[in-house]
Amino acid sequence: MKYKLLAGSILAFLAIGNAAAQEQEQGQEKSLYVKGNALFLPIGIINVAAEKQLSPKYTIQADAFVSPWKSFAGHELQYYSVSAEARYYFTEAFRHWYIGANISVAAYNIQKWNYWNDNIFVKDDGEVLVNSNLYQKGHSIMVGITAGYQFQLSERLNLDIYATVGNSQGFYKGYDRTTGKRYDSAEKFNKSGEIIPYRGGVMISYKLK
Repeated sequence: MKYKLLAGSILAFLAIGNAAAQEQEQGQEKSLYVKGNALFLPIGIINVAAEKQLSPKYTIQADAFVSPWKSFAGHELQYYSVSAEARYYFTEAFRHWYIGANISVAAYNIQKWNYWNDNIFVKDDGEVLVNSNLYQKGHSIMVGITAGYQFQLSERLNLDIYATVGNSQGFYKGYDRTTGKRYDSAEKFNKSGEIIPYRGGVMISYKLK
């Protein structure tokens, strides 16, 4: 139910933004920024985006996130996602505080943070498993709300600080890296739904036009 309400809110937000854009004069110049996330780049994770102005206070952004690490500090960390986001700025586009409605899809091969230990548990069939040997592979769809602030550094450079929290619906299979076998008992996919922070960072933005 929460998932449907959040998705409905995002669709309504997108519709409002589209209607506002259509009300603007056709000849009005609309800015376009390209971005890179400075927070993740030092550890070899790529997060790039493009944000296009629709009207004086509305923009739409598309971004991609790529973490290629088969192993990072001993943990699986392959994560690939794309997202679309509609934003509303309280003063003007690309300036100061804004809120946004986001939808993302992701595919991953990761070890969840709560498996970063050597805790042992025994399955019903007597098999002994160690948390640190287990990882998860699957995909997710996420819808959420973004809040952020853009600082103007120069005529063409901005600093965009943001975070997104929302509902994540995951479908995954769990594996034991020592045997290559599944450790879970689901016939197809395990399913999980939770409210989590799933995006965020510090984007260096450059104005193309």
